[in-house]
Amino acid sequence: MADAIAAIDNGEVPDRETLKAAVRALLEVLAERAPGHTVEVRVPLYGAVQCVEGPRHRRGTPPNVIECAPLVFLELAVGRRSFADAAATGRLAASGQRADLTDHLPLAGPHGEPLDEDE
Repeated sequence: MADAIAAIDNGEVPDRETLKAAVRALLEVLAERAPGHTVEVRVPLYGAVQCVEGPRHRRGTPPNVIECAPLVFLELAVGRRSFADAAATGRLAASGQRADLTDHLPLAGPHGEPLDEDE
């Protein structure tokens, strides 16, 4: 994860494998910190998780979906971009009443360091 963030800090795009590993690790952290099945977070080509407590959907597309590009998810996860800003600028798509991760972000510090769950 730190390598992906360092690349961004240097004005570079992380290589595909580095970015994929960072996104997948952060999606895992999200699923652990916000367990549930109410919201599906999709980062196309790299992964998806269901998270956030609440009503569980049984079939088909969940009623609450968040989708964004891998770099946007990385920025959100390390607190470099707010969820509200990403949504307002069209950097992510969110549908459904519960499709807001504001209360669950950031997942890691600005350099990829783990955060305590209380932070």
